[in-house]
Amino acid sequence: MLRLPGAVAADPTGPDAGVAAHYGDPMREQRTLAETVGLVDRSNRGVLQVPGADRLSWLHTLGSQHLERVDAPTGSELLLLSPHGHIEHHAVLAEFDQAVWLDTEPGAAGALLDFLTSMRFLLRVEPTDVTAGYAVVSLVGPDAPAALARLGVPELGPARVAAVPPAQFATGAVPPAPTSTFPVVALPGGGFARRMPDFGDAAVIDLVLPRPALAELPERLAVPVAGSWAYEALRVAAGRPRFGLDTDHRTIPAEGGLLASAVHLDKGCYRGQETVARVHNLGRPPRRTVLLHLDGIGEQLPAPGTPVLRDDRQVGVVGSAARHYELGPVTLALVKQNVPADAALRIGDANAAIDPDL
Repeated sequence: MLRLPGAVAADPTGPDAGVAAHYGDPMREQRTLAETVGLVDRSNRGVLQVPGADRLSWLHTLGSQHLERVDAPTGSELLLLSPHGHIEHHAVLAEFDQAVWLDTEPGAAGALLDFLTSMRFLLRVEPTDVTAGYAVVSLVGPDAPAALARLGVPELGPARVAAVPPAQFATGAVPPAPTSTFPVVALPGGGFARRMPDFGDAAVIDLVLPRPALAELPERLAVPVAGSWAYEALRVAAGRPRFGLDTDHRTIPAEGGLLASAVHLDKGCYRGQETVARVHNLGRPPRRTVLLHLDGIGEQLPAPGTPVLRDDRQVGVVGSAARHYELGPVTLALVKQNVPADAALRIGDANAAIDPDL
């Protein structure tokens, strides 16, 4: 889709290298996604396929999500943690066509495949990197379901994310099913559509489909295209963290805002589960993810990892930053748990304030 008229490539050294940052008017593209519908090229994401009779029980034992009783076709979200509970891998998944499909951040598929391959043992699973053959794009906007219907597929209902239960473990209070369930439907010509959690009023539908289908997709859907800048601005404003940008090597699920969507608090043991249980029961993770509004910032948005200061002392780090068409410059940040919601913060020369509604 970089060949489409007006496409301006994203920074080749940045996290969205390989797709369009915008197609000539990023603010108009944002408004399109927020008010109607647009198609966003996210084909730089990695895609793995895991067929095999043991795939669900195997991933269930490895990761944070309850996957033993997933009915096809269904999507969800999965974390793979270190022994100390830090997030090492994040993937959005779909149980579809006798396989689990995992899509992950650009450049992360190789490391995820290496980990999964190392954990195969004698089980009937065959993890494979299929990024060269399959791509991810996203329909975003209130009219996304209507646009998807032009492909002749059934309507997808909303994604469901369970509320985080009170501090408890192994009580049987949480049903033995994924904490997040994303409806999935087959696409004509191969691949599938998966409904994701909305960005505010904008529906988000991921399409995972053969790469040759990308060229004609905008015409088949009859929707305008939008770049990664527009998608990222809506994602940041919705407070949805992105692995590797809004997390670091020390991030645990309760800090990254992923406890509700990607962690089942009433399943059996998995690597890192002890840390998840302890932090959940204590109710005080060391840090939390917040949305910051920036005032007085210059032309350059702060880069991931930029310090967040309070009274000249570092209390956090910047994650994803964007210029929102209504909110102005905003960023997600990981800040210390004891930072008050009304604290006066600074990022470089800009003032920063925590959004109280997120």
